[in-house]
Amino acid sequence: MDRKELAALLNGRQYMNEVTEAEARQAREDGLVIVYGYSDDNMEFDGAIRDEVGCYNGGTAYLGEKGLLYNDCDNDDCPHFAKLQAKAPSITAKFDVDGYTWVYETAIPHDTFDIWEGEETYCRGIVFSLSDARQPSINEETNE
Repeated sequence: MDRKELAALLNGRQYMNEVTEAEARQAREDGLVIVYGYSDDNMEFDGAIRDEVGCYNGGTAYLGEKGLLYNDCDNDDCPHFAKLQAKAPSITAKFDVDGYTWVYETAIPHDTFDIWEGEETYCRGIVFSLSDARQPSINEETNE
């Protein structure tokens, strides 16, 4: 399955029933990542990345070598992490935009799908191929 087909399959689903286990497994096998909102404070990742990022009122997730980029330093102001983050592909969650609780912005090539909560739009999710998300290597972060 490609990202366009998966986005079309997910389009129109209801909140809390966004992705089945079989669809998540197929997305993982196909290297696809599904991003959608949960509650008022989470960006959910399913498929080739299974994780979540807290984003109360919005926020940004950064992608690393094998999924989401996390700061392994004991220092929140780690310059090593800041360099990785500056070069990493990102996804920004926007809260309460144009009739949606969640929408996402990214430079990663993607397709979108709408999730509903009852009769109201809830989330405009995205599907992208992990291979389209260029991720920095360990050596790249030291080059300036």
